[in-house]
Amino acid sequence: MSKKIHLTLAAGDYESVRALKEGTVKPDGIELTVLTDMTSDVRHGRMIRNREFDIAELSMSNYLVAKDVGLPFTAIPVFLHRRFRHGFVFLNASKGIRKPANLIGKKVGLCNFHATANLWIRGILEHEHKVPHQQMSWFKEDDEKLAWTPPAGLSIQKIPAGKHIVDMLVNGELDAVIDPELIQPILDKDKRVTRLFLNYRELEMDYFKRTGIFPIMHTTAIKQEIVDKHPWVPINLMQAFEQSKKAAYKRMENPRIVPLVWFRHFLEEQEEILGSDPWVYGLGEGNRNNIETLMQYAQEQGLISRKMALEELFINTAAHS
Repeated sequence: MSKKIHLTLAAGDYESVRALKEGTVKPDGIELTVLTDMTSDVRHGRMIRNREFDIAELSMSNYLVAKDVGLPFTAIPVFLHRRFRHGFVFLNASKGIRKPANLIGKKVGLCNFHATANLWIRGILEHEHKVPHQQMSWFKEDDEKLAWTPPAGLSIQKIPAGKHIVDMLVNGELDAVIDPELIQPILDKDKRVTRLFLNYRELEMDYFKRTGIFPIMHTTAIKQEIVDKHPWVPINLMQAFEQSKKAAYKRMENPRIVPLVWFRHFLEEQEEILGSDPWVYGLGEGNRNNIETLMQYAQEQGLISRKMALEELFINTAAHS
């Protein structure tokens, strides 16, 4: 490996990849170009549809669909993005929705059906709150990244071109919206819109304590031909991602880094609840439970045809080290 191979990595501009982007951590044998100047949605589409990057942070649900239909990707168990989802169910405040069961029979907007964030909260609503996903009418704004035939019994339609689900929520055309991000009316404190779970933070902490799940949103996918040609690449990437994350944790020990008044307090609270490495990589017991739960939801909701073994989805770099 005297000559390095050049690979492109597309990922979010996170602290956990800062050292890789700046070159203070270098994967052995790899000259890495890190691309961070695009939205998640654009990155996922470019990787899934056109395979434009050698390595990419990729929507976990999109990756499951890609593997189910046989696209030539593999992944390492590096999960750059996680987020609890209870706080991302938004309601039109005039619709009288006070509890999850009130969503049954309602019109609910989505960016698209496959988004990992949406998959997680639909599964949580179904399994934790007895709200079956088939008992709501779904209205999506965008096409899925991969062609998909909705299963029988699912009421889903695309909204007319030029319309937006958030506007439809505000004006009452939709009763609720599930979105991966905070929608603008919430940021603007618009009284016409509220959350389903006002105490979402407490619910999320309770959910983690009961299940051990800090929901995985994205994995790290690699084009299959790269692994076939250079089978040493995954373990070297895994080691570099881990080093870069450790550098981020070390940097965050300085409370001056983040312009938040009680940053250190919240960091200590996070460690007390989630442990010292909330963004843990690898295929340990916690991550296996996390992924298998998401895969169960994906199969139940018609995204994939079967549950796959984790060894089919991921290169277990621990077994190669």
